[in-house]
Amino acid sequence: MQKQEVWLRGPLPGVPPLLQPAAHALYQALEEISELENDYPDQLLWQRPAGVASVGFHLQHLTGVLDRLLTYAREESLDENQLQYLKSEGTEPFTGCRFSDLLRAFQLQVDKAINQFKETDETTLSHVRYVGRARIASTHLGLLFHAAEHTQRHSGQLLVTSWILKASVE
Repeated sequence: MQKQEVWLRGPLPGVPPLLQPAAHALYQALEEISELENDYPDQLLWQRPAGVASVGFHLQHLTGVLDRLLTYAREESLDENQLQYLKSEGTEPFTGCRFSDLLRAFQLQVDKAINQFKETDETTLSHVRYVGRARIASTHLGLLFHAAEHTQRHSGQLLVTSWILKASVE
């Protein structure tokens, strides 16, 4: 029997009501990607069928973007580690890197995001927040919502790429 989607399971404890949809979206993406963990061939992690982004890139990018958007939502600037991570997305971070290694990093970042949601004062959601060195104006809610929708978009791309690659070796 298939589980209900996360948003149908009810409110997540401690997450402010206005951030429930974003939290549900992050957990949904994590659950769907986690289903690949036990049978995804690590030798396919960096392959790019038809030139699309690799599964490894998507996992790195999901983790990095969540980290960066949450940093901006806290009204902080990116540090050198975050900038270096951004530059390295799409390259194997270490020899023998496995799907499970990248999934763990993403899982930790989702946990950090949910904790940040729990600590968010809903009265600040309409406050201006700035993105990047160009300090492009957004809102606190805009950043948190984009973190969720961006995660959903890339998780879908990751899943389709993984299915294509797995089918090519079966």
